[in-house]
Amino acid sequence: MNRRYLPMLVLLALVWGSSFMFIKVAVRDLDPATLVLGRLGIAALTLGLVVPLALGGRLTRSELRAHWPWLAVVGLLNTAVPFWLLSWGETRIDSGLASIIQASVPIFNALLAFGFFHEQRVTGRSLVGVAVGFVGVALLVGAQPQAKILGALAVVGMATCYAAGGLLAKHHLSEVRPQAIALGTTLIAAVAMLPTGIAFAPHHVPGWEPLGSVVFLGVVGTAFAYLLFYTIIAGAGAAYASLVTYLVPPVALAYGAVFLDEGIGWAAIAGLVLILAGVALGTARRRRVVASAALVAAPSEPA
Repeated sequence: MNRRYLPMLVLLALVWGSSFMFIKVAVRDLDPATLVLGRLGIAALTLGLVVPLALGGRLTRSELRAHWPWLAVVGLLNTAVPFWLLSWGETRIDSGLASIIQASVPIFNALLAFGFFHEQRVTGRSLVGVAVGFVGVALLVGAQPQAKILGALAVVGMATCYAAGGLLAKHHLSEVRPQAIALGTTLIAAVAMLPTGIAFAPHHVPGWEPLGSVVFLGVVGTAFAYLLFYTIIAGAGAAYASLVTYLVPPVALAYGAVFLDEGIGWAAIAGLVLILAGVALGTARRRRVVASAALVAAPSEPA
């Protein structure tokens, strides 16, 4: 059965992996806040059309009204803030490097689950995995020139936000249909970004490349990717869907090298190996938590 969903999994990795490249292109002409507003606004409009058709208008409105407080919290922590941190970080570091750091989300997820939610004892192999993953993150950040360290740390902050937001969604929105979570959190995040997005909007009309990147990120990288991810979970299971964590960074590195002429240094390769090894060791028994975090993140979109 899982073989039937392999093309979907690969397509999802290609979409989420390309998001880092399109963010890099967009922030050349747009402020990160304006980029995020455009991306989330377009995604919210797309999901606002699709989700009521899938769930029914009455059920969608009922879900949003009943759970709006936690949808607001998760929308800010798991969408608005990390999207801005990633976009701002990519004004200073390569898109491929950002994708590698984002792959550490399950590591932070495991640590926060242990420290604040008391869900899991981080011992034995899990402890080794968390340690190895953090070594990979530290290696990547430490290898950056001084001018790029803040950008790398911003993406680390994004990964932490994704982890915390995913855990909060798991605890407080587990009874809500995932399509409604995607719509509610995206809409709230778009509204939250409205003031700064407008304030920092350019005084000229951007070129077709940044505008096209924003449209792609909103329609394909966010709305379509969410729905595709839910389809994989429904058909093949959360553990299978969470395998996209391992596919996105190599795809993003390839996009950056081919289309943006980004180099792939030894630190990037070593960090990628350490982080993915840490994820494999530290989250082997936590696939559902990883998938729950990914449900309202984009990652591991989107990024």
